[in-house]
Amino acid sequence: MDAQERRGGMVVDISEKNLEAAIEAALLAGGPDDPTPASGVQEPLFGDGEYPTGGYRRRKPEDYDRVLCLDPGPLFDFIYATQPVEWERLKKQHGDDARQMFAKRVASEVAKRGTLDVLRNGVKDSGCRFQLAYFRPATGLNATIQKLYEANVFTVVRQLHYSDKDAGKSLDMALFLNGLPLFTAELKNPLTGQNVQNAMTQYRKDRDPHEPLFAFGRCLAHFAVDPDLVYMTTHLQGADTRFLPFNRGRDRGAGNPPVWKGFATAYLWERVWARDSVLNLVQHFIQMIEVEDDKGRKTGKRRVIFPRYHQLDAVRRLIADAKDKGAGQRYLIQHSAGSGKSNSIAWLAHQLSVLHDDEDTRVFDSIIVITDRRVLDRQLQATVRQFQQTLGIVENIDKTSRQLREALETGKTIVVTTLQKFPVIAGEMGVLVSKRFAVIVDEAHSSQSGESTKSLKTVLDCDSLEEAADNDAPEAEDLEDRIAAEMASRGRLPNVSWFAFTATPKNKTLELFGSPKPGG
Repeated sequence: MDAQERRGGMVVDISEKNLEAAIEAALLAGGPDDPTPASGVQEPLFGDGEYPTGGYRRRKPEDYDRVLCLDPGPLFDFIYATQPVEWERLKKQHGDDARQMFAKRVASEVAKRGTLDVLRNGVKDSGCRFQLAYFRPATGLNATIQKLYEANVFTVVRQLHYSDKDAGKSLDMALFLNGLPLFTAELKNPLTGQNVQNAMTQYRKDRDPHEPLFAFGRCLAHFAVDPDLVYMTTHLQGADTRFLPFNRGRDRGAGNPPVWKGFATAYLWERVWARDSVLNLVQHFIQMIEVEDDKGRKTGKRRVIFPRYHQLDAVRRLIADAKDKGAGQRYLIQHSAGSGKSNSIAWLAHQLSVLHDDEDTRVFDSIIVITDRRVLDRQLQATVRQFQQTLGIVENIDKTSRQLREALETGKTIVVTTLQKFPVIAGEMGVLVSKRFAVIVDEAHSSQSGESTKSLKTVLDCDSLEEAADNDAPEAEDLEDRIAAEMASRGRLPNVSWFAFTATPKNKTLELFGSPKPGG
């Protein structure tokens, strides 16, 4: 039927063009350029209250400045709305040339520092400082910052002509934040003879990485999309470009579960590309890191880290539940080896460290990351350290108990240590029983069965070191049974939440962290 399909008696256009139009319509929904009347807007399959779909503006390909690699209109709409006083200061210095000079300044800073750093830290121009994005505040106490956050301008361009050398070259779609390009997408449809593999081939063969828009650090990710699958990359390198799957998973395997109407990949534009979601990604998830060798020495190379879907989903669900329920919970995360577990732990640790509840109270005083695998110790410590955006937040404990005490007393929010070292330093935490802890354990089944973690749990729950010592007396029975019995007898500790990551949970571990079913 020429790229048409009959569903439920209706003929539905499932061509590549319609996929593109459907994505645009979802992004524009509820915004000033919403193409459909309110009564005709289809309810999103994957949108939710936390990340509502829509609110983008539509821009034309000719609005894009191919030399500067930005869209000046939304850039200045954002600047005028959020920083009018600073803009007037700049205008006094540059006069009628202020717009042109500032746009060039922003483009220059993006080329030099990358889009991520410019969005997070802004730019300086002639003694004036401008923010290029505002992020959701950790607390709701500042109404002014909340208004600035809501002033961010999201735009979408279809068939973006990106090349200054060849005006005929275009890509299917690009998304912008305050005029700066964030994501590009190539869209395909198997029923027209092409699929996501063709989209990846197009990026590798037809998208010149020397084009300014495709330079490393300019766009934060490039997506290859069809109705069933999504792949993404953060660095176009011609034939060497490496794409990673960005799918939800299906029946404990690859891919996406089918949907009875619409597109199985709609979660991408309805949830991941939602305005609040994108700002959360830029603020907390996407990282530009310096690559280190096996000995921890910097190689001079940089890499953009963008979460896979399973990482993004897991961390966001944990953060939302911890915010809602507070300390005293247990979470077990099955995270297979080789799927970025260290990154997931690092993202979780940093976001727990700034988490506030609905009363604007900090949920956890300290985050303790424990691993019992010596080989991965340096890797995990390095990952958590590299993800910090404020120097001094992370303290690696690799010497003595005094080091831990000093770290906590001086306000180190995230402490990374190994299980082998923990029995020596656990006693120092006896005086901190009034504080709330998030304990992230790497490899749950072995960590939860050791004497070392029993020491940690006991000390955090006792009023004195003497009581902790009495409770920590050696037992002849199986250690995992001992931990399970102790946790069952004491119930959930109100000041400690456990976040345990493992690839192969044992039955006892599932019972230890699980919630009882209605039948008990």
